[in-house]
Amino acid sequence: MAMGELRAVKKTLRWLSYTALALIVIALAYGVARFAPNHPQSTSSAEEHFKYGSLGGDQFTGIPVKLWQAMPLVCANTLHELAGGRLPKDYLDRVAQYYGDERDHKSRQQLAREGYKALGFIYEKTPSGEERALPVGMSRRHSLGLDRTYLNCAVCHTSTVVPEVGDAAQLVLGMPANLFNLYDFEQFMMRCMAEGSGSRIVQLDFIAEMESLYGRLNTVDKHIVYPLAIWALQDTMHFLANVAGFSQRQPHWGPGRNDTFTNNKVFLYGYDWRSRIPDWHSTGRVNPDDIGIVDFPSTWLQGKRQHRDDGQPMQLHWDGNNSKVEERNLNAAVATSSLPATIDYAALECIEQWMETLEPPRYPLPVNQPLAAQGEPIYRRYCADCHGASGRDFSGQYVGHVTHIDEIKTDRYRLDNYTPELALNMATTYTDTVRTARDHTCPGGDTYQADSAERNYRYTHYRKTRGYANAPLDGVWARAPYLHNGSVPTLWHLLQPSALRPKQFYRGNNLLHPTEIGFEYRFATNSQNQTLFLFDSAIPGNGNWGHEGKAYGTELSDSEKYALLEYLKTF
Repeated sequence: MAMGELRAVKKTLRWLSYTALALIVIALAYGVARFAPNHPQSTSSAEEHFKYGSLGGDQFTGIPVKLWQAMPLVCANTLHELAGGRLPKDYLDRVAQYYGDERDHKSRQQLAREGYKALGFIYEKTPSGEERALPVGMSRRHSLGLDRTYLNCAVCHTSTVVPEVGDAAQLVLGMPANLFNLYDFEQFMMRCMAEGSGSRIVQLDFIAEMESLYGRLNTVDKHIVYPLAIWALQDTMHFLANVAGFSQRQPHWGPGRNDTFTNNKVFLYGYDWRSRIPDWHSTGRVNPDDIGIVDFPSTWLQGKRQHRDDGQPMQLHWDGNNSKVEERNLNAAVATSSLPATIDYAALECIEQWMETLEPPRYPLPVNQPLAAQGEPIYRRYCADCHGASGRDFSGQYVGHVTHIDEIKTDRYRLDNYTPELALNMATTYTDTVRTARDHTCPGGDTYQADSAERNYRYTHYRKTRGYANAPLDGVWARAPYLHNGSVPTLWHLLQPSALRPKQFYRGNNLLHPTEIGFEYRFATNSQNQTLFLFDSAIPGNGNWGHEGKAYGTELSDSEKYALLEYLKTF
């Protein structure tokens, strides 16, 4: 080879090296610029932060937003198996009728929202009248190059109320999410990512459907980013199925309910549910320690719950196993996958502070004031010592204390589910997580005032109790069904002996019952012709007995009971 040719080859190789190096630098810069940022969507107010703010769990189990939208379409058959009675009758036909026209994007997005509505999710409308892309209770965070979403506090503590037939639904923050079906949502997520639409390569299902929703993906996203994101989500859901699949062996929870402490046992402390929990659906058996299914609670006026008449904090959770609001909230955040390694403490602290003064809504229908006045002395005589002087005054000798199970005599499964062993394990949680006392600004401009006495986040207040806690009744009219397990449909029925309470009733309606205080429970479908969940009090953990006898007002006359109910509307 001539010397000139050799120099030309060297020059070419040098040029190729420089080009390759430049491409590597560009690729690295692109990778850092795109995949390094990790920040939640900002919110403009405390209310918006509660509804859509991130608690940090979306860093671990965050689902790419486009993938979230595609799931009800890709897995429409799975969704239909779980929630078919709550889907429009033509849902599967409409999912199948996509021909690739770009004008179909909005209709496909609407189909996705209809799918999630069947699981009890609530969508607000924008000022322009269109529904938001994500429902209440789903956060948004940009992480690993994609916008991601996952559950936050509002998904379990927000619902809607329809005062009368024909009225618009009213969104109520802090209310128990009696429409949200967490059980079916979990099953849907795990089954969808395992099965897709039945193809051997699940990624292909989702890529095509995401393009039907939003148009063509760019080359990098289509062939690299989203296939990897789908694979990662499949792996995450496989992990969750292994650690949280216990619910598949329990009786169906129905809407508005969950099993907090079985989840704690399994998710945080390695409880071997596969060998310990029998399959109720095939055997009809349960272990008494492994059923802790309860209703979601309300979250109003949390500041008033930090003190009771004897100067001590109120005992919280249904069984009063903790007396510190902050610890209760940290543990509740586990349901959003906000674990010690990922939780956004500042975001949670802002919600805590906002909930200290969050008021329940006023009863939305007219109150018969003379009848309510007749009910006030009845309430003072039978209810006030345990439940507070009024809906805003929580003073009372036994408010925030635990009543022994032998006295209250309600279903004890949730009480037995929280074992002494679990209480000991929980004392090890957040042991090494140092708390740095600091003030910080919250959405809406309020400043969070830090408690400088707290040195870390370790659980120090969890205890095993022997009964259920006496809770204040603020907003009680919006907290149906009643008792800890939601086994009594209305306050009228709670004032009856258990033998006269409905053995079965329908859950998941948001239409107020006109006279009995609670939601409509008698009909199998709601005004949208959605099939509701049939609650059966004969199933273990669903017992509707207890809280009865003369001291509990079940021997009052009907006229006295109606006067008492009218007074409770003022709470």
